Amino acid sequence: MSPANQPRQTKAERTAAAREKARQIREAQQKRERRNKLLIRWGVVVALVAVIAVVALVVTTSMRQNAPIGDTGPRAANTNQYGGVTLGKGSAVTPVPASTVNVADVPSATSKPTQGQPANAPAVEASPKGQPVKVVMYIDFICPICKQFEDTYGSKLTQERNDGKITLEYRPLGFLDQQSTTNYSSRAAAAAAAVANSHPDKYADFINALYAQQPGEGSAGLTDQKLKDIAKGLGADIDQAVDDKTYRPQVKYDTQLAASSGVSGTPTVFVDGKQWGVGAAANTPFDQFLDAAVAAKG
Repeated sequence: MSPANQPRQTKAERTAAAREKARQIREAQQKRERRNKLLIRWGVVVALVAVIAVVALVVTTSMRQNAPIGDTGPRAANTNQYGGVTLGKGSAVTPVPASTVNVADVPSATSKPTQGQPANAPAVEASPKGQPVKVVMYIDFICPICKQFEDTYGSKLTQERNDGKITLEYRPLGFLDQQSTTNYSSRAAAAAAAVANSHPDKYADFINALYAQQPGEGSAGLTDQKLKDIAKGLGADIDQAVDDKTYRPQVKYDTQLAASSGVSGTPTVFVDGKQWGVGAAANTPFDQFLDAAVAAKG
């Protein structure tokens, strides 16, 4: 039958056909919209994954670049076998010859430290009668509590030291490397070792400067160039040691030694063999704790 001979649609049939055509158009449009939304969502997901991958690569590369080079290397002059630099009157540093370290030589922990009990840290025993009180401090340069301790008690420690009442030994660690994206704790400790090695008279000032410019936890920390600039501003050239990561194996050794000795955080402070903040000294303010030790020496 030719189109001319087909029955003419009624108005109702034409309306129904138009509605059906409109429905088909709407469904097709909705399908396109759903497909486009899905593509956009997947595009966003792919973009986010790409950004995360790039950030992870940058962080991993940065941390790898700033990781220690090997487990053996030199120990800086004027740092003892535990990583400590001992300050006396007028920031005088107890001389110690340079040596070497091998992380494989760090002894295994003899026992797990008990909560609330002092660490079994080496060479923190009381000085002989008639000698200045021996203060030993394990520190981390990105540790905010270490800075708070230094801000609160640093002046007193300096005064007592200059008065000949105490010696003050700093043992910098890399405990909080994961609190920066560049192993800042270890980099700063290695820079301090470099200062002790070649410019021991600037060591106390360098410690103070690092705390004064302490970066926030979770940040990249100060750059190597900034560490070198701080030292240079004090009259100490440590450029080569920082660039070559000379004392990073030492910091790794000292950090593992501290951990194996039961030191679990910073600051950990010993005064004539007694650890502040634990046991009977758990609630004693540090200045009172120190005063009691000085008084006991007469």
